[in-house]
Amino acid sequence: MTSPESTNTNWKQRNNLNTKRLAKWTAAWVISLALATFGDKFIWQQNELITAIAIGINFLVGIMMIMVNKQHLIDLDELQQKIQLNAMGLSLGIGLIVGISYSTLDTTGLISSHAEISHLIIVMALTYMIGIILGNRKYQ
Repeated sequence: MTSPESTNTNWKQRNNLNTKRLAKWTAAWVISLALATFGDKFIWQQNELITAIAIGINFLVGIMMIMVNKQHLIDLDELQQKIQLNAMGLSLGIGLIVGISYSTLDTTGLISSHAEISHLIIVMALTYMIGIILGNRKYQ
């Protein structure tokens, strides 16, 4: 029979392993995105086939990152799952509202610059981080 202390240690070890796996897959996705985005300009000089392959690899690495993130979330305790879910919901809602408003500003000509997806990703990432911080603070 396992003691509560060994169960807690096993959970911490599993959580650390899941966090490291998620960090590795996230880094791999970011690197493959950079390669797909900038490779044709700086490495393989506008070869469409290689660019298409790089984008495909980025897509597959992204799928793996999602699967690893899902496993990470499943293995969290109930409180951390709640904090993550609330932060993700906030990020999705803010991202949707800001994204549509930003795109509408662009399509109606009310802003001179083009609405870029990178701006939306930044807003969503910041919202997610704020949601995690507020959630952890709420349940301390």
